[in-house]
Amino acid sequence: MINATTNAGLAAYRAAQAGISRPAAPSVSGGEAASGAGSFGQVIGQTLGNVVAAGREADAQSVRAISGEGSVTDLALAVSKAELALQTTVALRDKMVQSYQDIMRMSI
Repeated sequence: MINATTNAGLAAYRAAQAGISRPAAPSVSGGEAASGAGSFGQVIGQTLGNVVAAGREADAQSVRAISGEGSVTDLALAVSKAELALQTTVALRDKMVQSYQDIMRMSI
């Protein structure tokens, strides 16, 4: 009973995961490609894409661990990486909001 429920849940989770659209990688155009640097928006977009990828890898490791194909060590490592990436993203977001608020309080 439990095994059948687990398999049904695992199949539903895999179907939902497959249905999630992946964000397109930001493209670098013209002169930016020669220098290797992109705009600020492109860098932020690429960084957020990496955070999403870390989360998806943690999800994939979870599915493998539930189905008995993966190891607990790989799962713990993937979850730790995803957690660290998310914490870093939140800290950067907070810092950018704080900087914006400081700029808005400046007198002209």
